Amino acid sequence: MQPVVYLDTHIVCWLYEGLVEKFSRTETEAIDAGLLLVSPIVVLELQYLHEVGKILHGPDGILPTLVTDIGLQVSTTVFARIADRACSLSWTRDPFDRLIVAEVLLLPQAQLITRDRLIREYCSQVVR
Repeated sequence: MQPVVYLDTHIVCWLYEGLVEKFSRTETEAIDAGLLLVSPIVVLELQYLHEVGKILHGPDGILPTLVTDIGLQVSTTVFARIADRACSLSWTRDPFDRLIVAEVLLLPQAQLITRDRLIREYCSQVVR
C-alpha cells in the first residue's frame, strides 16, 4: 500500500516550478513512493497567493499540471472533521497551516512535506 503524503502549499509551488533541487533525499523518496494529496485549503491558499500577486498561476493552472505530472490529488476528507481537529492547534495563528496540519493529523500514518519552521517544530508527521 502506498504511503499517504500531503504537500504543503509552497511544496506544490516548488513542484509546479520544477524546483526539485530544493527537496531532501527523504522528501524526494516520499514524493516518488507516496499517494500525493493536498488539502482543499491548499487550493484556496494557491488562489489567495495568486490574487495578491505572490505566484503567477492560480490553482486552475497549477493543479491540473501536477495531477498529470505526478498524480497529485485533492483530499476529500470531511471539512467538519478537519476544522474540529484544527481547533486544538493553538501553536499557530495561520488558518491555512492549522487546517493543513489538522488534516494530516487525522491520518496517523500520513506524512507531510513542508519547510515551514513552525509546522516542522510542532507536527511529528513531517518528512524529515
